Amino acid sequence: MTADRDDDERGFFAERPARPAKPHYSGHRQRLRDRLREGGSASLAEYELLEMLLFRTIPRADTKPLAKALIARFGSFAEVLGAPLHLLQEVNGVGPTVAFDLKLVAAAAERMLRGRIRGRQVLTSWSDVLDYCRTSMAFEPREQFRILFLDKKNALIADEVQQTGTVDHTPVYPREVVRRALELSATALILVHNHPSGDPTPSRADIEMTRLIIESAKPLGISVHDHIIVGKDGHASLKGMQLI
Repeated sequence: MTADRDDDERGFFAERPARPAKPHYSGHRQRLRDRLREGGSASLAEYELLEMLLFRTIPRADTKPLAKALIARFGSFAEVLGAPLHLLQEVNGVGPTVAFDLKLVAAAAERMLRGRIRGRQVLTSWSDVLDYCRTSMAFEPREQFRILFLDKKNALIADEVQQTGTVDHTPVYPREVVRRALELSATALILVHNHPSGDPTPSRADIEMTRLIIESAKPLGISVHDHIIVGKDGHASLKGMQLI
């Protein structure tokens, strides 16, 4: 009995193996959460906000290096979300799951902004319209021509991409634009397209095409409120520039 008791005591007082240390990023993650909770998104750098998105997909690794690599590759938080899947996966550490989750966040943001203009008088929610157009198109790698179809109260009926072209050109057919407006019983349009180069300055072709659509639509009682060109560097309004 004495020998057994001695063995038990030696076992009790023996040095026990240390518990595994918590990963260094555990406290960092909580600090970011606290900052976001207390100060909102403005309290975080873009790469930190991206880190937090990556927490969900990558639960057991330091996401700061990957977030910084994505910002370095694409330029900004918005451009990361707007990047195509195949380009996201060119960044070391981004697999199909991470790329898909980033695009899911982008889709959710676009859907939220679309909801803010649907059914409302678009001309009184112009900043929301611009936010939606920029989120939807500014970072697309090819030109898209989009039309917002409005009813007589200038509420949004439909939002459709009519054509997708190359990096610097999209074919637009005024007859098809007018035909679709008639099908939807739209009485007004807002034309939108993107410049993948980033510079939203309208070209001569952009101006001429817009004027042709206006001339085709006017006899049928359909007005064109504006043509907005969006790019990574901002947006341009043909109406605001007094070009239409």
